[in-house]
Amino acid sequence: MIGATATSKAGGQGSRLFVYNGGFVTQPRLRRILDLAGYQLRLGLPKEGDLVGVWGNSPTAHRGRSVAAKYGADLLRVEDAFLRSIHPGRAGEPPLGLLLDRKGLHFDPAQPSDLEDLLATHPLDDSHMMRRARNAIGRLQDAHLSKYNGFMPSAPLPDPGYVLVVDQLRGDASVTASKADRARFLEMLVFAQEEHPGARILIKTHPETRDGHRSGHYLDTDAQGRVEMFSDPVSPWGLLEGAIAVYTVSSQLGFEAILAGHRPRVFGQPFYAGWGLTEDEDPVARRQRKLTRPQLFSAAMFLYPIWYDPFTDRLCELERVIDTLEASTRAWRQDRAGWVASGMRLWKRSPLQGFFGQTRKLKFTENPEEARKSGRNWMVWASKAQAKTHAGATHVEDGFLRSRGLGADLVPPMSLVLDRQGIYYDPRQPSDLDDLITLRADLGPAEALRAEALIQQLIRNSLSKYNLSGEPPALPAGHRILVPGQVEDDASIKAGCGRINTNLDLLRATRKANPKAVIIYKPHPDVEAGLRPGSLPESGIPENLADVVASNCDPMALLDEVQEVWTMTSLLGFEALLRGAKVTTLGLPFYAGWGLTTDKRTAPPWRAARPDLLGLAHAVLIDYPRYFDPLTNLPCPPEVVVERLISGELPQPSLGNRSLAKLQGAFATYAHLWRRGKR
Repeated sequence: MIGATATSKAGGQGSRLFVYNGGFVTQPRLRRILDLAGYQLRLGLPKEGDLVGVWGNSPTAHRGRSVAAKYGADLLRVEDAFLRSIHPGRAGEPPLGLLLDRKGLHFDPAQPSDLEDLLATHPLDDSHMMRRARNAIGRLQDAHLSKYNGFMPSAPLPDPGYVLVVDQLRGDASVTASKADRARFLEMLVFAQEEHPGARILIKTHPETRDGHRSGHYLDTDAQGRVEMFSDPVSPWGLLEGAIAVYTVSSQLGFEAILAGHRPRVFGQPFYAGWGLTEDEDPVARRQRKLTRPQLFSAAMFLYPIWYDPFTDRLCELERVIDTLEASTRAWRQDRAGWVASGMRLWKRSPLQGFFGQTRKLKFTENPEEARKSGRNWMVWASKAQAKTHAGATHVEDGFLRSRGLGADLVPPMSLVLDRQGIYYDPRQPSDLDDLITLRADLGPAEALRAEALIQQLIRNSLSKYNLSGEPPALPAGHRILVPGQVEDDASIKAGCGRINTNLDLLRATRKANPKAVIIYKPHPDVEAGLRPGSLPESGIPENLADVVASNCDPMALLDEVQEVWTMTSLLGFEALLRGAKVTTLGLPFYAGWGLTTDKRTAPPWRAARPDLLGLAHAVLIDYPRYFDPLTNLPCPPEVVVERLISGELPQPSLGNRSLAKLQGAFATYAHLWRRGKR
């Protein structure tokens, strides 16, 4: 489908595109998207059958139009798509999509564009596409995504009940195309006041006006009486939610207002006007069709743009772009103030810079006062956090799709979690993960589909936290129960277990409750590697507690062969839930207490919600962790990490890390000597 779309946009593969704007040459992402869409950029003069590319109605577009007219070449008008990036293109950030139009400009009503033709003539009656549209609209709202995303969704919003009047930049191409000027904007402001007597009027200034780059049409003197200027960088979706009416000339905010459920009053002739979803002061006579919101969205966001995936270097669907932009904006929003970090081992510092230091480089200190005075957010590795010393710090830990190889072997992570309240493995206090699971008890259709697709990818490819290999042993017939061993000094054991807190006690409890079952014991890989404590007696497992000891094998292969898992707090219990196995917990792991497991300990009171498995998975695998792609060095969605783990396209640990890991393993061989001395 993507290939067909690219071909139709290009008018055939390998179309020669002559350009006379330096941006086409100097911007690699722009060139790459055009190349993937079937356009070969050229300099010089076009011949018969060639195309001339121009950037919208930019100041340099006249060059291309003149050449095209002289040589009889068709024009290809190029613009950014309606979902672009965190910051505008002039900040140097590349786009995630383009609008390629052979007929006109989507914002210029002087002649029909390809987008207008789609809106006027395409059936737009495919039920699957309409479901996609409704789901995508919901995702954009939930993630607070717009064309540009350099704002904080948590920023305070004005009290609801206002009329929103949208300002635009002077000289904006869409404003000029609608033949609007300051007088038109003032007329719009008068209408807003007359049609809503007594209501508060907010003039929403353009971000570039707020930043002092370009002037808008409204002046400070226009804010009189109940009219006020509003320039705070807030979520457009949040702002629209509090509005009782929206007035615009041609802003994209008018399009988003439609998607948010408004019927905006439009004083220009933007692409979204004239389809029965707006109140038009100056209607376009040729636009007579009545459309629904999903139909408008489908044409503007599915059919019209060319979307690009930077992780696969391919054209893609809108949903992948939403995933990508959601990951990058989340990283920017969390990291924009900068971080100071404590309790981080030296080998972890470089991966942490990749995760959290792209906006502002991380600083490291072990001095709490220095961290608090830095003016930055403060993070500490969760297991190193002390309640008094690190009060107020955000806790950091490995995520649940971590790597191909052990952290104890110094393999860098591809996922990490940030938790402002506590940490997921400590049930003694609420964590951010607890809150996210509670929220996902009410899961929307788009989120459910995404979680289900991710789970199926994990199952089909036997993916887990560490993704270790090894064939499982032959297993006896019968009702099989897998008992995963754990590192006995692990923080999750200390925080989440009661009387049963050793691997031997776990086996005894499992056997006592299941005397006739086939019990398979899987030692923890860190323990097997000699890196962490938790091994059972050298003489073997006593009292016939286990029928099989499955050493040095892939635990996911074992999950395919068992009916139950009994565990203290192991992540393997969560992975078993994803694969449909019954799970009994003797501690309080993060997935216990939500009604999906049989729990031997009482869950904390804040785990009262009852999410289904998809809701739990969405919170644990999508909402909570941050993901990092080691090939592009970009924040990424979980799907990209899954693809990397499947393909094996991962950089090898550095020589320094490999040497340090071997040294660590050598010392671990004698760990019992100093641990014994501490008892």
